[in-house]
Amino acid sequence: QVQLVESGGGLVQAGGSLRLSCAASGRTFSNYAMGWFRQAPGKEREFVAAIDWTSLYLFYADSVKGRFTISRDNARDTVYLQMNSLKPEDTGVYYCAQASMTFWTTTPEYWGQGTQVTVSS
Repeated sequence: QVQLVESGGGLVQAGGSLRLSCAASGRTFSNYAMGWFRQAPGKEREFVAAIDWTSLYLFYADSVKGRFTISRDNARDTVYLQMNSLKPEDTGVYYCAQASMTFWTTTPEYWGQGTQVTVSS
């Protein structure tokens, strides 16, 4: 059974930084692309970033390009999201997601439970 467990969320002031982590288990982590999504209050869940199994192909939402960095450590079965220059509009629940294959597709196969990120102005 695949499990994705996020950590690292919290409250931060605008302009600050946070690093989210997602520990995966249940199947061979290095065989699957990983991604991050977020959901703000009253809004739909939206794509944030994704990384393929080799870390060669990275994808970002326009709203986070240049501020967020996705990375993975296949030896630790963990994917990260480094978030810099945070803005109040980055507030939301951040979800880790695992694809069904080595390259990213639009619909993840598994989801984590989410971690709250709150950016104060």
